[in-house]
Amino acid sequence: MIPFEKYHGTGNDFVVIEAAEAAAIPSLSEFAVEHCDRSDGLGADREDAHTGADGVLVLDLDADAGPTRVEMTLYQPDGGTAAMCGNGARVVAAWAHERTGETEFVIETGAGDRRATVEEAENGQFEVSVEMGEPAFAPADVPLAESYDEPMIEEAVGELTVTAVNTGVPHAVAFVEDVDAVDLEEVAPTVRHADAFPDGTNVNVAAADGAGFRQRTFERGVEGETDACGTGAVAIAAVARRLGHTDEEAVPVSPPGGDLDIRVPDDGPAVLRGPVAFEYADRVDPLGDALGGGF
Repeated sequence: MIPFEKYHGTGNDFVVIEAAEAAAIPSLSEFAVEHCDRSDGLGADREDAHTGADGVLVLDLDADAGPTRVEMTLYQPDGGTAAMCGNGARVVAAWAHERTGETEFVIETGAGDRRATVEEAENGQFEVSVEMGEPAFAPADVPLAESYDEPMIEEAVGELTVTAVNTGVPHAVAFVEDVDAVDLEEVAPTVRHADAFPDGTNVNVAAADGAGFRQRTFERGVEGETDACGTGAVAIAAVARRLGHTDEEAVPVSPPGGDLDIRVPDDGPAVLRGPVAFEYADRVDPLGDALGGGF
């Protein structure tokens, strides 16, 4: 039996396993498919926990580095991996803080190194900020199909009018009047699998809400809507600035799971800030039900 911990960042929840422990799992992809399942995944036998997860974070901590470094690999519910996950990176920093007591970290991701800062909040949660890199609109950076030689700005794809940006992973952002009026599970797959996106894309709908924006996101790899998406929140803020929906560098974005603070400067990396909470710790059979074992 191997130990794991469960955290969430604004409702975006993850199973966290140390890399040394994860080495006992025959297939991390199959492990993620089984245990992230929202019907009978991890937590299904607990009254105090949500069943399943939005991903499995495999973490390798180097406490001797200055600042402390953590290598992060995210396995998604479909068994694939993602180069970057904003709320996942915030969870990584909170997890590392609890082990080391440090507050400054470098998180190694498939999209590059990301600096993170942790503050303890009065409610027992953490406030975590993570640098997200500079949003990229260039077709090769998103990436878009080879036929594109200009950024995709407010282009009709399926039933949505989207702008494409990479904030660590590809995103398509559509501004709408009312995010709740959108049948995201119906309209998002056409965009997610559109020929314009050779690697696929996450799909976001956003609507102005006071000084900020409401958010709903259909995540690639989860293949459904999630309570929050950090890279998606940054994408919404970046596209809002690009389209002139806001002139502010600081942009509040509110997914269903809570509130996030985004900063998108004219020069330099975007920053994602929000709460992270520990849910519970337990142990699990490394083989899993699907691989001949059990809880």
